[in-house]
Amino acid sequence: MKTAYIKIDPAAPDEKALKEAAECIKHGGLVAFPTETVYGLGADTFNPDAVKKIYTAKGRPGDNPLISHIADMDSVLKLAQYVPEDAKNLMEEFWGGPLTIILKRRKEVPDIVSAGLDTVSVRMPSHSVANALIRIAGTPIAAPSANLSGSPSPTTFEHCKADMDGRVDMIIDGGDCSIGVESTVVDMTGDEPVILRPGAVTLEDIVRVCGKGMFGGEYADAPKCPGMKYTHYSPDAEVFAVNDMESFAADKKDGTAIIAYNNYAHIAKGNRFYSAGDTDTEYAARLFYLLRKADEEGIKTIYAQLPENKGMGTAIRNRLLKSAGGRII
Repeated sequence: MKTAYIKIDPAAPDEKALKEAAECIKHGGLVAFPTETVYGLGADTFNPDAVKKIYTAKGRPGDNPLISHIADMDSVLKLAQYVPEDAKNLMEEFWGGPLTIILKRRKEVPDIVSAGLDTVSVRMPSHSVANALIRIAGTPIAAPSANLSGSPSPTTFEHCKADMDGRVDMIIDGGDCSIGVESTVVDMTGDEPVILRPGAVTLEDIVRVCGKGMFGGEYADAPKCPGMKYTHYSPDAEVFAVNDMESFAADKKDGTAIIAYNNYAHIAKGNRFYSAGDTDTEYAARLFYLLRKADEEGIKTIYAQLPENKGMGTAIRNRLLKSAGGRII
């Protein structure tokens, strides 16, 4: 397959240029596009043959459900049977933005989108290019991250192209993604909001809006959202998560890199140092980029600092522990 490329300025999206990508979606094609979280790989939610191509392009397991992206609030009811009051409040507070909400699905949503579950995952992105593409296509777009299954999600056009060139019909170059980790996923089908995947919208945010909320299990035989069941976010390099970076001493050998906050740069000593920035927000924006950069630079072993388990730090910890396969120092 020959992949076409278009470059779109997020500050002023060219809707004429985006129409070509939208037509591709409408005619059963695959389009990779930027969102505020990571690059997504999109197909028409209501076209099961097109959605099947997503799984093939990514090498993605068929029991891993997809998130359907919409461009306006009214489109929720194309996908969900109804919207509980707490879910409405979350939508009003955080959409468009990095929050995916799980609801009971309508029968019109193909089984392949929801991996046969009776639920559907819905998000309205805030990214100007993503929002315009969905609106012009005139259909919800099912889209996981635009990477080969199991590898770090792409947050730049270059990394998206590295994985998806020759696998998809088109890739939209919309620059770098600002948040850097996938959306928070909250299950709203029960009595209490349950976060199944942490992200930029935190548990504290959910509780502030709904007055309640909790974290769900990290593993499920039939996961309701992406990122719960399989190893994810793993570069070729071996990753170790480091709890106490202050007292950590890495091997001083070639092919070793340290990912840590700037005030721990001295820990690297003879090893390669990759800056995670000064804050959790900066760390999240850089994490997947740095994991991929390590592979590009021939790094064999990565020691990555674990942030505190609160706020955005919870999302970073979640991704790092999956990337490290649970290896903690």
